[in-house]
Amino acid sequence: MSASLALTHLVPLAKEVDENKVTPGVLGFIVFAVMALAVWGLMKSMNRHMGKVDFQEDADPKAASDGRAAAGPGAKA
Repeated sequence: MSASLALTHLVPLAKEVDENKVTPGVLGFIVFAVMALAVWGLMKSMNRHMGKVDFQEDADPKAASDGRAAAGPGAKA
């Protein structure tokens, strides 16, 4: 079923409402609810994935063997 066909079935429902009053209606609520559920699901998924991330950085083996590299580039030996 195409989107235009679906909208043509919903247009007569909008004509029953007072034309001087603008409201989002049932379709607007359904779209908002679907978007809210999608955002909630994405946030839940992001929290699960961020929980798996290890923020501890491994020590650089090259810097550990060279004392000057660990002190930094501007340090005097």
